[in-house]
Amino acid sequence: MSTSAEHTDSKQLRDIQLSVLDLSPIRVDGTPAEALRNTLDLAQHVDKWGYNRYWLAEHHNMEGIASSATSVVIGYVAGGTSRIRVGSGGIMLPNHAPLVIAEQFGTLESLYPGRIDLGLGRAPGTDGLTVRALRREMSNRGEDFPELLEELRAFLRPAEPGARVRAVPGEGLDIPIWLLGSSDFNARLAGMLGLPFAFAGQFSPNNTLMALDTYRHYFRPSEVLDKPYVMVGVNVMAADTDEEARYLFSSMEQKFLNIIRGRSTRTNPPVKNMDELWDGFEKVAVASQLNSSIVGSPATVKARLQAFLDETQADELMIQTDAYDHAARVRSYEIVADIWKDGSL
Repeated sequence: MSTSAEHTDSKQLRDIQLSVLDLSPIRVDGTPAEALRNTLDLAQHVDKWGYNRYWLAEHHNMEGIASSATSVVIGYVAGGTSRIRVGSGGIMLPNHAPLVIAEQFGTLESLYPGRIDLGLGRAPGTDGLTVRALRREMSNRGEDFPELLEELRAFLRPAEPGARVRAVPGEGLDIPIWLLGSSDFNARLAGMLGLPFAFAGQFSPNNTLMALDTYRHYFRPSEVLDKPYVMVGVNVMAADTDEEARYLFSSMEQKFLNIIRGRSTRTNPPVKNMDELWDGFEKVAVASQLNSSIVGSPATVKARLQAFLDETQADELMIQTDAYDHAARVRSYEIVADIWKDGSL
């Protein structure tokens, strides 16, 4: 198996596409309605700035995330934008009947033709108790994902003559399917099926290179792709100065700290000194989860994004930014867009 370091290091940021992952974060003193309005506002900005995709993620029973009804939010964003592709990063397929997902995304593609992506994951996107509420078997850890995926793909193909169950809308539509992962299971499956692969580097950075190597090693050309295509998620907090960016990033650090503690994951205001909030063990644990995050001024972010691209040789980067202040979040994406378009920064 080859390693990512063996790939050419000639890719430059300007040569690849940049996209957005949005969890519709809810502020500690905010509401889901505010979060969803902010989602549309951000999408409208990045649509103008040339980002390629805007993906939303399925999570359940998480009071800091407003995108649980992912297909509904995708329609909201697609309807409020004009160019950018909109999709799921991802839909947790074992939570749903494949026919329902085929119909939902068939409807979205019918409404917004040529702009819809269907990214699929196999985790539940929630805790065990909520899994039961979703009517998902507790013993099912995603082992049936390949079978569910094939059933879904069958519904999206042109219907066979005499088919008694059909996805309408859905059948015969060209809806790109991506497999998502934070380990090597979907990396291997995506490679074997010749599908594009998106890796969740924003929360599983220590598995990134392993998963990418697995995908590239197992890749087999298909009617979808003739060579591997990989997108990697990365946390970015850009601001006008390194100091301001580190300050704003403390909201993300608090979120991961609260995950470790089993507490609310709403977005908190930034703080000047995280050492007042965590102990030594917690600091190391949060740093491990966020160790690929890129935080800083335009010059710092440019250098570190390029280094991240050199390391991963990704075909596309998906930027995930969380900030308590919505204007600061929008500004971060603007800085990244400027870096991407203007190599002189």
